[in-house]
Amino acid sequence: MSLLEDTVDTLGRLIAYPTVSSDSNLEMIADLALVLEGHGAHVEVFRDPSGSKANLFATLGPDVPGGLVLSGHTDVVPVTDQDWSSDPFALRDEGERLYGRGTCDMKGFIAATLVMAERFAGMDLKRPIHFAFTHDEEVGCIGARALVPELKSRGIAPAMALIGEPTLMRVIEGHKGCCEYTVRFEGLEGHGSNPDVGVSAVEYAARYAARLLALREDLIARTPESSTFQPPWTTLNVGRIAGGSAHNVIAGKAEIDWEMRPVQQADALFVKQIMAEYVDEALLPAMRAVSPDADISTEIIGEVAGLEPATTNQTRDIVMALTGANGADLVPFGTEAGLFQEIGMDVIVCGPGSIDQAHKPDEFITRSELQSCLKLLEQLGQHMTRPTA
Repeated sequence: MSLLEDTVDTLGRLIAYPTVSSDSNLEMIADLALVLEGHGAHVEVFRDPSGSKANLFATLGPDVPGGLVLSGHTDVVPVTDQDWSSDPFALRDEGERLYGRGTCDMKGFIAATLVMAERFAGMDLKRPIHFAFTHDEEVGCIGARALVPELKSRGIAPAMALIGEPTLMRVIEGHKGCCEYTVRFEGLEGHGSNPDVGVSAVEYAARYAARLLALREDLIARTPESSTFQPPWTTLNVGRIAGGSAHNVIAGKAEIDWEMRPVQQADALFVKQIMAEYVDEALLPAMRAVSPDADISTEIIGEVAGLEPATTNQTRDIVMALTGANGADLVPFGTEAGLFQEIGMDVIVCGPGSIDQAHKPDEFITRSELQSCLKLLEQLGQHMTRPTA
């Protein structure tokens, strides 16, 4: 069987694990661990506090500093209320296109690395090749946020990392950060005919959202002259507002889900400071003047650093040389890349499939994209057989 067809078969097996972020990924992690151990890799599995999720970190090659991390997340987004043409957790092979939840985001890349592990194991590696497979990337990079400090505490210091998110195999050297929050409002229910004796959580949520979105103009004004992102400024989005029970009832509870994608850390601090002051100095005093028990609380769903374009980046330079790419690009979507960069790795994002297919019904990846990924991985393995300069 060819490497490509072996990868397609492996992808079909991985797709069959319904690793939606709300559910366990342990069966898939056990599968990955078994395959990598079978090729002689040193494998460690790190469970989350609940015991129902896990990260995997594995190494092939010599036990020396440096080397390359191949990283991917095992979780996928839900298929609820999506109109699929077939079972999303059964690979549908239509020749060039391979359909299924997670095919491009990002089990296609994981399948390719798993198949190439056997090839790597037969190479005379001078530097290690590591595999990092995480949980809960889709809901705030929770797995990587736990794995990265674990690696640092153990003194595991790879020099390079390739995050295999779908980029159509383009070399990506930068993206914005992603910060996600849920803000909860606790008011005081009452009859809608007498609003002055209640505290409408929905009303205060609306005021919060209006103040937050008013900061968009400030963020545009703060755009760094050097920013090459599109759009070049930090963005804000309110994704969900929920609360209330009936037309004539003062809402006692409400929630807002919102996110920002900062181009610089100072913008994130600016937004959080302004909103904290607005809550403490305007909203809460007005709410508690009527109900002392009223409250506003913020849950941090995820605060993930962006990937900063760097003047020196050996991973970028090596992959560009291997693929013949003329340059590296930026993307607006977030990944785990910035977390690996924070502990000193040279990081790029480069993987098979298109982000345009991610999260949609009838998500697919093409055989040609998987073939390109396998070729790059083969070349990277050969590169790691060379002595360091």
